[in-house]
Amino acid sequence: MTRGILICGNKSSLFSAAAAEAAKRVEVFASVQIPHRFPTPGGRVDPMPQEETAGGAIPLSWNPASPISARTLVLAAENRLERINDAVLVCSPPAVFKTAETLMPQEIDILVNDEIKGWFFLIRELALYFRRAGAGSLSLVMPEINTGNSSFKSGSNAWGKNTPVDLLGPASLASFQSFSQSVIASSDNVPYQVMGFTGYEAGSETEFVSWLFKIIDECSGKNSGRWHRYSKLRLFR
Repeated sequence: MTRGILICGNKSSLFSAAAAEAAKRVEVFASVQIPHRFPTPGGRVDPMPQEETAGGAIPLSWNPASPISARTLVLAAENRLERINDAVLVCSPPAVFKTAETLMPQEIDILVNDEIKGWFFLIRELALYFRRAGAGSLSLVMPEINTGNSSFKSGSNAWGKNTPVDLLGPASLASFQSFSQSVIASSDNVPYQVMGFTGYEAGSETEFVSWLFKIIDECSGKNSGRWHRYSKLRLFR
């Protein structure tokens, strides 16, 4: 049976690297990108993501704000791949540089629906799927796990004096981290692997996802139920 890999996440260099790495392992895989719906400085909103172009990618659609869409996405991935063996969820939200007084209600709705609720709905559906299947791996991936104000990073942007502030990206990452931590902590008795991955720096996406997939490929029980932190020395957190 062909291995089925599902890659979901924000359009980013990390997502593209994960898709390219999946293409090295299987002939086809399912690829899903969260639509980038935040208004540009000119006020335009683009509701559709650009399709991932890695060889073998099967693009699927997803409305993160809808629990029905999350269920439909999992069913569509299963139908196209025959089975989902590995789901890799890449949280790398777009930066929105705003002050609180200039933040629009529309942007708050997008943040909550696309970058927070969407992950909750999808992780739930994948957990149900893998429990029914009795096997598989769920990998939760984010750039940086440290949420201290002095070192929190969203992509290449950090909190600090005299620097533009990404008002929404850190909130999205903090939510994803918190929910992922709870999912990982409660995974002791599930019949599938649940792993968290973090610690990459901008420019090391290719090496990071290669290391990530090697851990997934090991299918080792000792790797499940924990965060794995990337470094040049391949050290685990």
